[in-house]
This record gives sequence, C-alpha cells and structure tokens, in this order.
Amino acid sequence: MFARWIWPVFRVSSILLVNFQLLTLGFCSELKVRLRLANGQIMEETLESDSEQDCITLEFKKGDGTLITFVADFKQEVKIFRLLILGEPECGQSQVQVLCFITRLNPSDIIPSASMEHLRQKNPHVIHMAEKRRGVEELTVNVAINLSQAGQLSPHIASMCSEAREAVYTREADAKHWLDRGVEGSMFEILPQEGHVPGLQNCSSAQDAWQPCTCSYRLRLEWYPCLLKFCRNRHTTGKTGPYKCGIKSCSKGYRFSYYVAQRQLCLWDEGP
Repeated sequence: MFARWIWPVFRVSSILLVNFQLLTLGFCSELKVRLRLANGQIMEETLESDSEQDCITLEFKKGDGTLITFVADFKQEVKIFRLLILGEPECGQSQVQVLCFITRLNPSDIIPSASMEHLRQKNPHVIHMAEKRRGVEELTVNVAINLSQAGQLSPHIASMCSEAREAVYTREADAKHWLDRGVEGSMFEILPQEGHVPGLQNCSSAQDAWQPCTCSYRLRLEWYPCLLKFCRNRHTTGKTGPYKCGIKSCSKGYRFSYYVAQRQLCLWDEGP
C-alpha cells in the first residue's frame, strides 16, 4: 500500500542504484501525494521545500472547498496555518474568509527542509495513509497579531496572511516567548476570553448571529514526513555507519479556539 520514500546514497546494492538513478532525474523540491482519508475519500497534498529559506510548505483543499496552507519556518521556529474558507451565500456570506494562526515550531515536529528537498517518491500514483496518527492538539489562540509588524516573527506571514487583515492569531504563551526574544510588544493584543468576559460563550451555543463568542476551527494535516529513518551499511573494513534511507509519515489534528466579534464569522462551529 505504501510507496517507498528514499534518499540517494552511494553505498547501495545494484538494485537500489537503479532506483537512485531514476529518482534523481529531474530534480525538484515539490511532491504531490495522493491520500486516502478516514472516510474513504481521496485527496491530494502538495509539499514544497526550500532549503535556502529553510522552510517547508504543505497545501491541500478540504472537501468543503477550504484551502489549507501550512508553513514550517525553521529559521524563525514558527508555524503558520492559513485558512481560506469559502463563504456561505445562503447565510449572507459571498466572500472568502481568511484566517491565520501563528505558533512556535518544534523542529522535531517535521523533518528538516534539506532532507525534505531530497525526498523522492518511487511511485507517485500510489495512494498513501500516514503510518502514525497523532491526536488533536488544542490551541487557544487568544492574542491578535498586528500584521504590519509580523515580519519580526517570520518573513512569510506578511505575504501569506495579507488577506486575513485583523484575523491573525497566536497563543499568549507564544507571544510571551517572542517578547522575551525582543519583538515589539505593540504587535500583540490580548483578546476577550470565555470565563473572563461576562456572557461570552462558545459560538456553537450562541443564538444571536451578531453576538461575540468563542469560535473553534478544526483541521488535520493528513500526511507529512515527521521522522527520518536511518539504515546501517557495512563498509569493506567491516565497520557499519548510519545513513538516511527514508521517512516515517504522520497525521496530526489541530483545534484552534479564538474570539470573534460576531457569531456570523463562525458559522462552521457546531460544538464538540
């Protein structure tokens, strides 16, 4: 069911050497991966790596038409999630709603960009499923980011989130971390939170379309290279040495909770 994902290596058998020659023809840093979802549907992800900027981009379209773009910026240790959500004309929404969630990146979350850049798929027509399914990470993004100053966090935010305008969010803990690293405090604004503001409730429970509430959005990165695999090759001297020989793939879910000024901006939230 799973296609092989391998790096070119020089100490290989004659069979693997043929694979190496085939896989290194037409070098590029983009992969298109076909995936089978839990409901049986087939989707496609595009993954791009840029070792010069030291970042990885993953993009896919959900079944409802929402376009999800994820960027791992290793230089700044920042993750960017951009959501382009189609409006619902029957609810008076005719435009695309754009959201951006910015969080700290743990370098161990995903393989390095230089490794990703050399990853090749032996058979691009194979349909994949992640080897390891990780749980859902709950993220309360209760701080708004001033887009005009967001370049201090990552140069990718301004271009990716330009259409999000005032809908760029992060966690309070992440904002404190960046403040300790010297970014300007005027970039951040703490938003109202459930439990701290009388009457503020989850949007799934709000009755009035124009009342403020706490919105939730769920997404899942269905497939991404999360770990490197190492093999050992025996030298002519009898010694062995490790080399990169593949990857392990993961799937991970996220649930973002944040303040909206009106229920109308969170029509998808139907509760747990």
